[in-house]
Amino acid sequence: MAIAVEAVVKLVALLARAEQPLSEMYGVGNVDRNRVPGGRLPLFQVPTTAGTGSEVTPIAIVTVGAEIKLGVVDPILYADGAVLDPSLTTGLPPHVTAHTGIDAMVHAIEAYTSKIRKNPVSDNLARQALTLLASGLPRAMKDGKDMEARGDMLLGAMLAGQAFANAPVAAVHALAYPIGALFHVPHGLSNTQVLGPVLRFNAETAPALYGELADLLVKDSQGSDAQRAGQFIDYMEQLTADCDVDPRLRAVGISHNDLPKLAEGALQQTRLLQNNLREMTYEAALNIYTEAL
Repeated sequence: MAIAVEAVVKLVALLARAEQPLSEMYGVGNVDRNRVPGGRLPLFQVPTTAGTGSEVTPIAIVTVGAEIKLGVVDPILYADGAVLDPSLTTGLPPHVTAHTGIDAMVHAIEAYTSKIRKNPVSDNLARQALTLLASGLPRAMKDGKDMEARGDMLLGAMLAGQAFANAPVAAVHALAYPIGALFHVPHGLSNTQVLGPVLRFNAETAPALYGELADLLVKDSQGSDAQRAGQFIDYMEQLTADCDVDPRLRAVGISHNDLPKLAEGALQQTRLLQNNLREMTYEAALNIYTEAL
């Protein structure tokens, strides 16, 4: 079993007073209020990366066994408080800065385009997050000791966390999870690997929202919704390249023969796929992984 640090803290606080084992907690608690009875210990979070936004979300993700990621999702996991200290992130290596920063941007992008719970509050949070992260990430990559850049990234990641806590993430995360579970790829990198292909897939049927994000981040964006959506996708892929991140699946040892199993795993992420702008089929997932290869 593998768990991120933030999730460990959340689950320790919960399990200390739990009335049942962790194996019975997986799922969405606000659907079944009896999933995590018993309360928890006081919980304060101090993030040391600018990525997950976990300090403001009700989610803890666990890799179970060798191949499956499951989530405990319940309002009880909201922390009592959080401290954002950029000095705690200045020692991050460049590749970790890049992976976590792009992960936070994905949170904001997917919150802004979430199908079921998109709302004006989450939209505003996502826009603020993207503005801060798009500015802070390149500066932090250039100078890891830049406290202002690190602070912008931490605040952006937190705002993105608040955004997707209200308007949940979708297909990028759904297709990233099997990559992480099966091949132990860091979560931020696995999100980056499928980001461009998923955005192109969604933009075919819902370009307007991505066009709005182009207006936010792309200098002199212009044209139709589809054209501006393409400009936004190009922007994200160029940012990935500027951060020296190789998004190809083959770069982490994944081959064409692995793609069917990845597609099967992605379709099991129904909690996430229900939020996607466009229905995800096995064939579509396989095509996205093939494009990402």
